[in-house]
Amino acid sequence: MLYKKLKEYADKNVYPMHMPGHKQNCGFLPREFPLNLDITEIDGFDDLHNPTGVIKETANLASTLYKSRESFLLINGTTVGILAAIGAHTKCGDKILAGDNCHVSTPNAAELFGLDIIYLNLDADENSGVPCSVTPESVEEALNANPDVKLVIITSPSYEGVVSDVSSIAKVAHSFNIPLIVDCAHGAHLGFSSGFPESHINSGADIVVVSLHKTLPALTQCSLLHICSDRVDAEKTKRLLSMLQTTSPSYVLMASIDYCLNLLKENSNILFSEYEKRLHDFGDRVKGLINLKILYYSHDELPSGFYEFDKSKIVIITKNSAWSGAELAYILRSKYKIEIERICDTYVIAMTSICDTSEGFNRLANALCEIDKNIM
Repeated sequence: MLYKKLKEYADKNVYPMHMPGHKQNCGFLPREFPLNLDITEIDGFDDLHNPTGVIKETANLASTLYKSRESFLLINGTTVGILAAIGAHTKCGDKILAGDNCHVSTPNAAELFGLDIIYLNLDADENSGVPCSVTPESVEEALNANPDVKLVIITSPSYEGVVSDVSSIAKVAHSFNIPLIVDCAHGAHLGFSSGFPESHINSGADIVVVSLHKTLPALTQCSLLHICSDRVDAEKTKRLLSMLQTTSPSYVLMASIDYCLNLLKENSNILFSEYEKRLHDFGDRVKGLINLKILYYSHDELPSGFYEFDKSKIVIITKNSAWSGAELAYILRSKYKIEIERICDTYVIAMTSICDTSEGFNRLANALCEIDKNIM
């Protein structure tokens, strides 16, 4: 029984260095979220597909906080936002340009809408194997070689936290009269603190889709689509969202979005200030690692292929050690009760958020320092 299995796992004291961003920290989301709030579209509770009341108020709050032209609530994750954004601005047979590190939703959109994808081949950082930033030069070269491309979509930040120069890429795309969509699923927290990269919503992109649930206190599947310019069709995007999202939207999920946005409105300064301090303290703890390495911290030199880096991602490199990423993840899970987000051959990713505790950061730092000493 899934419910029983989840309850048993919750009692094991495993620390979640992975999404969702609420980190199972009940200090951020009320415990009473489930059954008594699970309703349908009854009188007074608005309609996700044509919001005019309380859901519209939440969408307006999202637009105000993120400084977008218009925002839409997504309860099928960023995936549905990417599908709708691509489908609303292409027709069958069109070509789109995307980085080869794009989320599966992009090729799925191509299959769904009958599109061809031109992939940008990203270089990899030689010391870690992490894919580098998408460059404006590579976008311009690809568009010159494929003048029939109708849409550019890039991922920034990437899964690993690598940020691209969205402002310059937008200028390139717009010079070809092509809109730019940014899959910013891993960047919902950007724009709330100077300690992190700037939000792409105000960097020239035309549509930006973010996953609240990945890096902020919101339930899984909670995302936002932001319209950022008049180069894109907001009404057609809304229509595609209505087609692709369920006709029985979860009010629990929408309430989670609303709760998260109001938390940011009222407390973002203190939450991010404390978060940055915990990240800084963690960086100081692990900067002496010898066999394992952390991809980048503010006291390091930014790798040459990276335009910018989101320090909320802790990328632990095993490339020059005797262990693989899978071996490190197994030790963290089995010995230290730390579950990480992603396992790759030469690194693992630990995801953090404003909801992580000092105890959680300390547990990871202690584990890495101890493991580092024992790697042959």
